[in-house]
Amino acid sequence: MSKNIEIMYSNGVNLSSVVAAEPTGGYQTETSQNQWIEVLVDCPGCSDLFIYRLPAQLEIKPGDILSVPFGTQQVGAVAIRLLAQPNIDIPLDKIREVEDVVSRGFFPPHYWELLNRVAAYYYTPLMQVIRVALPPGLLGRSQRRLRLTSWGKAEIPPILNPTAQKILELLQKQASGDYSYYYIQQKVKAAYRGTRELLRLGLVESYLEPPRLTQPKLQKAVTLLDNEGDLTPRQKEIVEVLRRRGGELWQSELLQICSTSTSTLKALVEKGCIVIEEREILRREQNPLVAGDQAKSLTLAQSQALATIQSLQGFTQVLLHGVTGSGKTEVYLQAIAPLLQQGKSALVLVPEIGLTPQLTDRFSARFGKKVSVYHSALSDGERYDTWRQMLTGEPQVIIGTRSAIFAPLPNLGLIILDEEHDSSFKQDTPIPTYHARSVAQWRAELENCPLILGSATPSLESWISFSTSETNPIPPTYYLSLPERINSRPLPPVEIIDMRQELQAGNRSIFSRPLQTALQELQDKKQQGILFIHRRGHSTFVSCRSCGYVLECPHCDVSLAYHHSEEGAPQLLRCHYCNYGRSHPQNCPECGSPYLKFFGSGTQRVAQELNRQFPNLRLIRFDSDTTRTKGAHRTLLTQFANGEADLLVGTQMLTKGLDLPQVTLVGVVAADGLLHLSDYRASERAFQTLTQVAGRAGRGEDPGRVIMQTYTPEHPVIEAVQKHDYQSFSTGELEQRQALNYPPYGRLILLRISSLDPIQVQNTAQIIATSLNRFADLEILGPAPASILRVANRYRWQILIKFPADALPNLPNWEEIRELCPASVSLTIDVDPINIM
Repeated sequence: MSKNIEIMYSNGVNLSSVVAAEPTGGYQTETSQNQWIEVLVDCPGCSDLFIYRLPAQLEIKPGDILSVPFGTQQVGAVAIRLLAQPNIDIPLDKIREVEDVVSRGFFPPHYWELLNRVAAYYYTPLMQVIRVALPPGLLGRSQRRLRLTSWGKAEIPPILNPTAQKILELLQKQASGDYSYYYIQQKVKAAYRGTRELLRLGLVESYLEPPRLTQPKLQKAVTLLDNEGDLTPRQKEIVEVLRRRGGELWQSELLQICSTSTSTLKALVEKGCIVIEEREILRREQNPLVAGDQAKSLTLAQSQALATIQSLQGFTQVLLHGVTGSGKTEVYLQAIAPLLQQGKSALVLVPEIGLTPQLTDRFSARFGKKVSVYHSALSDGERYDTWRQMLTGEPQVIIGTRSAIFAPLPNLGLIILDEEHDSSFKQDTPIPTYHARSVAQWRAELENCPLILGSATPSLESWISFSTSETNPIPPTYYLSLPERINSRPLPPVEIIDMRQELQAGNRSIFSRPLQTALQELQDKKQQGILFIHRRGHSTFVSCRSCGYVLECPHCDVSLAYHHSEEGAPQLLRCHYCNYGRSHPQNCPECGSPYLKFFGSGTQRVAQELNRQFPNLRLIRFDSDTTRTKGAHRTLLTQFANGEADLLVGTQMLTKGLDLPQVTLVGVVAADGLLHLSDYRASERAFQTLTQVAGRAGRGEDPGRVIMQTYTPEHPVIEAVQKHDYQSFSTGELEQRQALNYPPYGRLILLRISSLDPIQVQNTAQIIATSLNRFADLEILGPAPASILRVANRYRWQILIKFPADALPNLPNWEEIRELCPASVSLTIDVDPINIM
């Protein structure tokens, strides 16, 4: 950073010690007495505040997003605080000016407090948290580029050195004769020498390309004026179309309706009949129109839960524990309706993008255009426009995944986390490794609004905090139960099939005999079913039957999974960690044997087997392989809901909130794949997943049925799922957690250390562990290699820190810990980790 100090000057204050909302005396808003501003720049590794001069033509306030010169670049920055006088050690003529304001007034004081709390709790630089909060394209970075001059476009002079000649040839082959410095350096060794010569000879010129920021989308609109004048019959037709359409239309739409040209419209402009001007058009996810919907009548339990929620004032936490199909979504809808009438907004978080189409349709049917979605599958333009639409302050409902917890709704009246137990609410990478549930609690507190956590299988952290809360806790907490399904429909009976007995009976199929019979009956009764498999792909690994060799990823310490594309296509092996792919070999790479066998079953293989055994059974695969494209979730679910398939075959995406009333059968092909994982949360996850997928059956008029195949029917999780008994499962699981001091009774911090060098990462992990051992109140487990040591050619080690939940430990200075890592070693601090494998 020292190379930039001469130009913009850091005030030397590290943000880890700065509270941005109240820095040394709070915000100053009288711009007339301030000529300088401190900003936080979007530059990797930079955590200092930098001082810039305020241009006379720009009004800048704390919280504005700016574009500023930084070294040889233009970068995005956030205005932190105004200054009447910079540090006396800084020469005033060396301070550079702010370039422009990208977005005004985004960060109100309480929002700053939220971002600072996330940064402090998850040991993350504040700018990293801001990047997560902002939509893509608001913060940008300029880049240095090289382009041909008119001299350079001529033939190559013979006097050039070889490096300069290569660069010039590269530029001349490109139509625009323009490449970034970075690209040229990648293509030509020691490019800086050749570049210097080309610049000296005037054959090329260097320039700085501004950041490519997302901009509003503009479109020409035609507005009808009162003055019609002397019009031709054709012009009168166009005016009449405009009048019938309310006097305004987009120009492209008007041209299409009237089959006319822009010259005709220009003539109308000259006669003073219409005005054509550019207006912003909001980019929104295009969803099908849904019929309007009215509030449903509620059960007694729903009515009691809704009455409690509507009586809440200020920051309150609610656990809405309702069995699958008990009508939690209807409670959400009726709780939100009066808030919109009061001019307030609501934020609804779901764990997976796949959930948003169904939920969005239900909310849109109730609240119309007041509903928007916000998640990573939207285009950059759609996210940018939706984000800016939130800033208007209009009452609205935002439905999104975990990053939507940072949605800038100014008048927030309610936050809802649906399926709050789901691990998708926790971010593992990149930093900050935040949990949306924790951030939602902080935000609800800062916004002084209620927070509802909804689930049929609450996380044990939520369960114990609500079930053991004090009589009058601060803040108030409420446990609300929906113990029965709508219309008193019974929970589906769960039939456990012991696959060991199936094998003894001579059945070698991946489907048990009861499941085969049930699948056949689907066709006969014209009903629908769901088949759950815990992993995608065709087969989990490929092994040689002669020598036992397993085909592994060259970049990760995992086996390659077989993915079947279509009949006659090349057989493909793929790594589920780094996405490496290769064709399936004809012979074993180790011994040359042709006897290679596929082991294990993924969604592809199950689908293939279904097509073989039940050729008339129409099925749809629903996993991350078939839902990669935009809108695929909605398309597949709509096809299934319309009766275009008998069976939905998929992974855990099927377990998360899908409401398909026509489903009468749920089959679990191999429950054991969820049980035997080296993670203390494995039993909790297995119970939640199996209970949730079982709950997809029998939500309509016809009774449901669940068939669960396993090799360990005596496992406590299987027994609890069969009885739909959350209480007994949670009691037994909490006893084990308490004995081992695992969450929710203890707290964890996981240090993930990785490097391309296996020796260096091991040594660094040992140095960090030794440094931590001096803290008496910390229990240090490790260092130890990760369960999968190598991923994408990076070797990974872990250190697990345990400490009591009811006391903040004497944590070390984490900047010192980071400084123990060489530049080639990466350290991620995961607070309250969900995955420790």
